[in-house]
Amino acid sequence: MGSDTDSDKDMARTLRTYPAFWSYYLREHRKPATRGLHYLGSALALGFFAIGVSVEPGLLFFIPIAGYGFAWLGHLLVEKNKPATFSYPLWSLYSDFRMFGLWITGRLKPHLKRAGVLDQA
Repeated sequence: MGSDTDSDKDMARTLRTYPAFWSYYLREHRKPATRGLHYLGSALALGFFAIGVSVEPGLLFFIPIAGYGFAWLGHLLVEKNKPATFSYPLWSLYSDFRMFGLWITGRLKPHLKRAGVLDQA
């Protein structure tokens, strides 16, 4: 069973602030493979955006497919939970890119620790 427990489901329905959502979001991305699939999807989405607006507009079609496709595969196959996108679409989209940016810059680990995803040691 993944992290999609009854209390997690209840929490997903009652989040009222972005900081509370951010902690919940990180806990829903507990496994490195899930985060890795998100990073791959985010990188591809950004690539399709860059090439789509500058060279080939037809590639813009692939932005949501790449971005959401890899992320949802991670939730379905690795994390075995429901993507936060369905309950909090805007916060989730922002958090996908926030997590990606923090990972790229090497600043994600403290956020994961505060959310209880990594050991506090």
